[in-house]
Amino acid sequence: MAGAACLEVVWVIGLKHASVPWEWLITGLALLVSFYTIIVASRKLPVGTVYSVFVGLGTAGTVLADMLWFGEPFRWIKLVLILVLLAGVIGLKLVTGNSHTKEVS
Repeated sequence: MAGAACLEVVWVIGLKHASVPWEWLITGLALLVSFYTIIVASRKLPVGTVYSVFVGLGTAGTVLADMLWFGEPFRWIKLVLILVLLAGVIGLKLVTGNSHTKEVS
């Protein structure tokens, strides 16, 4: 799921910054692989957990990428809030055991 979150960062940034065909191609491929990965993960874990982890990690990664590579001003409060978000995502993942696994026919 971490890979899907990384790809989410790529396609979200691509939607804002892509300007030539090869950048749009990378953006589209990242989107497709990211969503495929989330679909596969949702076959084994509860959808709410998968979606929360996916969006939480993607949001944190996008905010950090904006600050590191695209000139978004660094603010300590953003870092603190990202850490709170990640703590929630990790906590949700920890309390969701494999007992919720469903079988796919």
